[in-house]
Amino acid sequence: MIPLINQVTNKKALQNAINRFKERKIILPTFEQQRNPDLIPDQIKDQIKNIGLWEINPLNLFRITWKNEPKEKGGLFGNVNYLELPKKLTGVNARIVLLIGKWFPTGAHKVGAAYGCLAPRITTGEFDPTYHKAVWPSTGNYCRGGAFDSKLMGTESVAILPEEMSQERFSWLKNEIGSEVIATPGCESNVKEIYDKCWEIKETRPDCIVFNQFDEFGNAAWHFNTTGKALEEVFNLIKTERSKLTAYISATGSAGTIAAGDYLRTIVPHIKVVASEALQCPTILMNGFGGHRIEGIGDKHIPWIHNVKNTDVVTAIDDEDCMRVLRLFNEKEGQDYLNSLGIEKETIEQLHLLGISGISNLLSTIKTAKYFEFTEDDVVFTIATDSADMYQSRINELNKERGSYSEIQAVKDYEKCILGCTIDYMKELNYYDRKAVHNLKYFTWVEQQGKNVEDLNQLWYDNEIWNKQFSQVDRWDELIREFNERTGLLKDIR
Repeated sequence: MIPLINQVTNKKALQNAINRFKERKIILPTFEQQRNPDLIPDQIKDQIKNIGLWEINPLNLFRITWKNEPKEKGGLFGNVNYLELPKKLTGVNARIVLLIGKWFPTGAHKVGAAYGCLAPRITTGEFDPTYHKAVWPSTGNYCRGGAFDSKLMGTESVAILPEEMSQERFSWLKNEIGSEVIATPGCESNVKEIYDKCWEIKETRPDCIVFNQFDEFGNAAWHFNTTGKALEEVFNLIKTERSKLTAYISATGSAGTIAAGDYLRTIVPHIKVVASEALQCPTILMNGFGGHRIEGIGDKHIPWIHNVKNTDVVTAIDDEDCMRVLRLFNEKEGQDYLNSLGIEKETIEQLHLLGISGISNLLSTIKTAKYFEFTEDDVVFTIATDSADMYQSRINELNKERGSYSEIQAVKDYEKCILGCTIDYMKELNYYDRKAVHNLKYFTWVEQQGKNVEDLNQLWYDNEIWNKQFSQVDRWDELIREFNERTGLLKDIR
């Protein structure tokens, strides 16, 4: 039986955590406050006004929300950060809307997914911040978010990520956070090598607890409750009388973000939930494998926490298209060309908010809109996990490799990669297609990672298991409130 995290398991570790948090003046936000920052005490908001978004300050735990004011410093909260792209850019009639992850601490929403894993362990005594180190295996942003959360929660971290990831990630982890960093062989899709390192740590370092995003239900639960409801809020903000919330597209990655589709299904039962992956590694589409350059989406396996029954379609994106659009959106010549097409400057100035995986999600959204022949009444959502700020080294590499960007190259890239986006490499999944994808979990999780077949079958046949996992957040908020009461810190600001 797959366990829930709902009871105190180690009173001594819990007391150690309470003492550490009291000493360092760390207050845990509830998940409800992350969804609705209006619930944050005014005294905390007053202090946040003087804190930078990326600053190593425990109060930035309250900035783990989609609703940060888009400022590097001094901002508070507002509506969910989103970007709607015009038909002149996308070439499709459907309204395409992206939630923007740049305005989270660390510049990516993964800081929230990591919080959903660590906070419940601290408030139940499963993780002792005075003894344990938090290990964050990742292909990029999750280990950054986990290391940031760990630092703010008064504990040490170990970040594991492939050696071929962008240099910005490694530099920030080492220099700003002071995390122990382990670079594993390979690129974005080399997840097995990360798992091997995790096993080595489990067997040799008893002070380390591994938070594997691919099997941590806290990851998916955070997105179900926070990202899903943020998407709903944006839809209600922008809809017309004729609008339909028609589809949600997400890279599979760790299968955390796609869990927002599980929430949307509860309010729009017939929504299309679309999984996006790299064409160079089409694991769901073709049981495929290989390396790719779409940083932020791990492959070659199906995450344990992916509710495959809730996935309607899979689409695969050529990573070369992503790299070309990255230049189109961020080089002056590309921006000038887009402006010459009549695309407003205000829109163009926001295109840097899409990182490589965000561009991949955008292309998958365009493919989906074309495949289902969506109209202007259809609102289609996706996610920009991070921004191009994370990939300046990649842009520099492309310039060295291919030469300076030019208007003629911008024309080619826009025509081929965006307007020329086709409905190839897509598949609608029927019941047995989905079951076949689910069955792939056996080879990673039972044969390699020590899980049992009974739990694997429960994920498929038990219709309530996913609801139970996602609804744990209400219990976690109870535990957080009890924890904060015991530190006594809230009394000082009331």
